[in-house]
Amino acid sequence: MRANQVLRIRKVEAMNKNLKQQTRRQLFGQCGIGLGKVALASMFASEFGAGSAQAAPMQARGFHYPPRAKRVIYLFMAGAPSQLDLFDYKPKLVELEGQSIPPSVIAGQRYAFIQPDAAVLSPRFKFAKHGQSGAELSEMLPHLSEVVDDVSFIKSVHTDQFNHSPAQIFVNTGSPIPGRPSMGSWLSYGIGSDTNDLPGFVVLKSGGNLSGGASMWNAGFLPGEHQGVPLRGSGDPILHVANPEGIDRKTQRETIDLISKLNQRRFEQTGVDEINTRIESYEMAYRMQARAPELMDFSGEDQATLEMYGVKPDDAGSFAKSCLLARRLAERGVRFIQLYHSGWDHHSNVEGGVRRQCKETDQGCAALIKDLKRRGMLEDTLVVWGGEFGRTPMVESSGALGRKMGRDHHPQAFTMWMAGGGVKAGQTIGATDELGFHPVQDAVHVHDIQATILNQLGIDHERLTFTFAGRPYRLTDVHGHVIGKLVG
Repeated sequence: MRANQVLRIRKVEAMNKNLKQQTRRQLFGQCGIGLGKVALASMFASEFGAGSAQAAPMQARGFHYPPRAKRVIYLFMAGAPSQLDLFDYKPKLVELEGQSIPPSVIAGQRYAFIQPDAAVLSPRFKFAKHGQSGAELSEMLPHLSEVVDDVSFIKSVHTDQFNHSPAQIFVNTGSPIPGRPSMGSWLSYGIGSDTNDLPGFVVLKSGGNLSGGASMWNAGFLPGEHQGVPLRGSGDPILHVANPEGIDRKTQRETIDLISKLNQRRFEQTGVDEINTRIESYEMAYRMQARAPELMDFSGEDQATLEMYGVKPDDAGSFAKSCLLARRLAERGVRFIQLYHSGWDHHSNVEGGVRRQCKETDQGCAALIKDLKRRGMLEDTLVVWGGEFGRTPMVESSGALGRKMGRDHHPQAFTMWMAGGGVKAGQTIGATDELGFHPVQDAVHVHDIQATILNQLGIDHERLTFTFAGRPYRLTDVHGHVIGKLVG
């Protein structure tokens, strides 16, 4: 019998024993609703009919319909890439270059730094159409232009948040307030993992600090085992995962068994579920000790693959290396792989900033799509690319045009793209007005993006819920619609 099966049996036995030891007062106090709420529910049942109170709840966990994707690789570009310099070409901005934006355009809008005399800034790069789909891309994306027919671009995404930290948290958790479960945690909770010796939700970081911090991969009020596990790009993927000198695998197994027995005894005494999370974490760490070194060993990758991604021999944790590692994690059954690459916040020198970030990320993104496709994995791996919001079509003030040449935060419209995982490839969804300011066709909210991602993994976003503090929560709150044009 496998160790995790034994652990589950022990948990059930301990819970049964704990319930037998409870008094009636303890039972009603700890059952999650309390005696008073039981009585209240009974009153509602009498008033509204027994059917409404006794109806069977919708299935919260598990697949709601056959999934089109087995896993997600989310390439999160923290700082907000400029869609106007990468994806959404606007000739009108060239015509109006240097002129003040009409007051009516920004009237009633909220921005981080925009002044009333803000001047229009034209696209900083040349654009051209590519592939059979004719997708129009900036010259800064030469590698992505090679795979545009495998990609669907969404040019009409909008969000409720206009500052980095709440906007990043919002995209990842469905709420701008820290403490809600992240998307990867919801997936781990809802449909579990395809691997027993690696976490179901893995986080890879490159490029610097993140405004949203660990709130973006936190489990929130879900059980702790569903939170994202950050892996380091060099050395041990997780600090202290390797045994110290003098400790072999047998000794480590005996040590963990002893600790598990002590934790189990404590659980039997208290019934605190966090103790089970602790037991699970020790077991996962033990399994990872055998798997993690092999995961990080790229010696089995041929030179052509390394060159395709742009991974260098002395690479200590670049975005390119994270993309290759993401493919290796996907092969090994990890459900949700999130790559965070920061450095896209260009309030000044947007031209130099975009040029630098594209040099760091474009090759890895395209290589990931090519690599998944040639291995037959793209069809069941959903790849998502995007930031927390977009950038404005004007600089922050007219006086800054000559020396700053940057763009402010723009929540009203930005571009994301998806590939694989059952998404209809080779299309562009949505459009913005002539200034790239507002969506004018097929507007897509961040909650719609979240609902669509869950949909591709066989989950109805309205049915995957968790009751906390007396109310059911879900990733999309009370919003969100699957993007029909994207998934067919």
